[in-house]
Amino acid sequence: MQIPDGKSIVLFDGYCNLCSWTVRTVLRFDKNKVFLFTSLSSESGAFWKEKYHLPELANSVILVESDACYIRSAAVLRIAEHLGGGFRLLKIFQIIPLKWRDQMYKWIAKNRFRWFGKRSTCMIPKEEDRKRFI
Repeated sequence: MQIPDGKSIVLFDGYCNLCSWTVRTVLRFDKNKVFLFTSLSSESGAFWKEKYHLPELANSVILVESDACYIRSAAVLRIAEHLGGGFRLLKIFQIIPLKWRDQMYKWIAKNRFRWFGKRSTCMIPKEEDRKRFI
């Protein structure tokens, strides 16, 4: 499976309300349409997790660009960087050591269903966004 030139793939938990909200936010602000999306539970998601040996990260946002893979807080900050505008302000969090950022990320991921709820079905994109989902 090849990533189209100039594109990045966001892998996400399609059953998680927080993750689905994040994807909808990225879709809304991704003016250059850089991002493509796939659910972690999909065949495409399984391919990327296997390629980068990431099966234990099923509850994480994963960003795949060219031959690079970003996980947890690094993925979130990289996505924000691509979105530009006010999202670039999140770059300030890079001053926090990666280990601490990822601990916070893991804590949120662990509690996301309790705090934000869980969908009974995987997120279904709007008609105009479907071509951006793998």
